[in-house]
Amino acid sequence: MERLQTLTEKLKQNHFDSALVTSKANVYYLSGHYTDPHERLVAVYIGQDGEPLFILPEMEKEDAIASGWKGDFLTYKDQDNPWSLFREYLKKRHKSPETIAIEKEDFSVSRFEQLQHIMPEAQIIDATEMLASLRVIKDKKEYTILKQAAELADFGVKTGVKAIQEGATEMEILATLEYELKKQGVREMSFSTMVLSGKKTASPHGTPGQKKVEPGDLVLFDLGVVFDGYCSDITRTVAYKQINPEQEKIYQTVLAAQEKAINAAVIGNAAGKMDQVAREHIASQGYGEYFTHRIGHGIGVDVHEYPSLTSENELTLKEGMSFTLEPGIYVPGVGGVRIEDEVFLTKKGPERLTTYPKTLQIIE
Repeated sequence: MERLQTLTEKLKQNHFDSALVTSKANVYYLSGHYTDPHERLVAVYIGQDGEPLFILPEMEKEDAIASGWKGDFLTYKDQDNPWSLFREYLKKRHKSPETIAIEKEDFSVSRFEQLQHIMPEAQIIDATEMLASLRVIKDKKEYTILKQAAELADFGVKTGVKAIQEGATEMEILATLEYELKKQGVREMSFSTMVLSGKKTASPHGTPGQKKVEPGDLVLFDLGVVFDGYCSDITRTVAYKQINPEQEKIYQTVLAAQEKAINAAVIGNAAGKMDQVAREHIASQGYGEYFTHRIGHGIGVDVHEYPSLTSENELTLKEGMSFTLEPGIYVPGVGGVRIEDEVFLTKKGPERLTTYPKTLQIIE
């Protein structure tokens, strides 16, 4: 309930009467119940003057109790209209909120219209950033879970590298590593696994396919798992059989840039410093135009969460932050390299949660 109390304080500080939290990540963060509701409404409602309310399908109530939810419930069956039931709940409280905070990026137009219908007098306010800020600093329990998720990501890369052989397709390698992760108890990946080879590695968000791995190819792995509700994320690039001088220069440039970014991950620094030092190094080696994305992003319940680590980000780094650092160089017609680690910020400095080796590997 501590997280709900923190949210209540945030509401008071921002002069919001209430919040209706609907995103999968924030519902889990606040309730402890991990669920994918599909089209059904699952939400945590909280006001400054009342008990938190968990709105969810009746069939999930026992699971929510088992997950530790101690507040009130508003449950419904598939034939019910949860918005009508919510309206009745608010009437019984005698006082409807004047303002209600929602997550604009998660809230559909249809749900916005439903909310307006049952709360015609309320001002609906976006609280995406306020809610995101709740999850920026991780506690000891979250650190432990993130570390376990990262270890499974390391295992995934290790398995994928072992599966590389001449003639194997990207999808065959991908299937092997995901199968082995399933055997380790992983139910879902934190995003669509990426295995790219050859010139396809020049696409930062390429799509794995039936391309076969050939001697001289770079092979890029980008993957992560969901473990106990928290995500991991790692990228490694290896060479198969042989590597040419330009590929090796690109690799060493990216590796050095990432190390510079990690060294800049210091409590008190601006978050943008990490992107700046990596970008400056890559530019100094003549590849500035080929580093086409930010250095990284926050990670936790969501694989991509606040903050976004761009050069312009002036957010002060603090103990307990968790984020990725993932510089890359992508040269069309040649190939690309990305090296990504998940970093947890401690009093002693940045701790890499993902530890699979980064020294250039040429797979025989």
